[in-house]
Amino acid sequence: MYSLARLVIVRHGETVGESSIRYHGINDVELSDLGRVQAEEARLSLLDDSFDELVASPLVRASETAALIAPGKSVHIETDFREVNFGRWEGLTREEIAVLDPELHDEWQRNPQVFGYPGGESRHEFRARVERGLGRLLAGDARSVLLVAHKGVIRVLVGALLGAELEPGEPQLGAVLRLAARAGGGWRLVAG
Repeated sequence: MYSLARLVIVRHGETVGESSIRYHGINDVELSDLGRVQAEEARLSLLDDSFDELVASPLVRASETAALIAPGKSVHIETDFREVNFGRWEGLTREEIAVLDPELHDEWQRNPQVFGYPGGESRHEFRARVERGLGRLLAGDARSVLLVAHKGVIRVLVGALLGAELEPGEPQLGAVLRLAARAGGGWRLVAG
């Protein structure tokens, strides 16, 4: 049985690298002014919450968002929660990828769950890495954790905990997701 009973996950805010339209995995891009506003909005939505531990990806867009949400609180960096390595597609838009690698782009669209990014990680490697980090998080002593991470990481975490996928495109930049452990085991998504 795990100690963790509540997990609040925040997706980092918009970046100077335009994370809303560009694929930044391991690129270490900083928050933009809009991203800082999104982090502040997340902070305000969490004012009534308290956490035993603050966890973030090692990438600056996530750790900076975490520091803005919980100023003065120590941030535990979990290296396995860094975003997927998009390889030679790092920093490109979907349209730029389609022009650069049309055949690979089509394969990616047909089989996204098994795709391997050219020069980067496969989806399998990425999922295994994130789930390894989740195992460490669950094995810890904290009862409530605030985690700041990336879209791909969050989608893997939610899928692993809930056994269900988020809607396509979710979570948006700066989004806050609240999960709670069920008394009989498993997890549920909590509204608000």
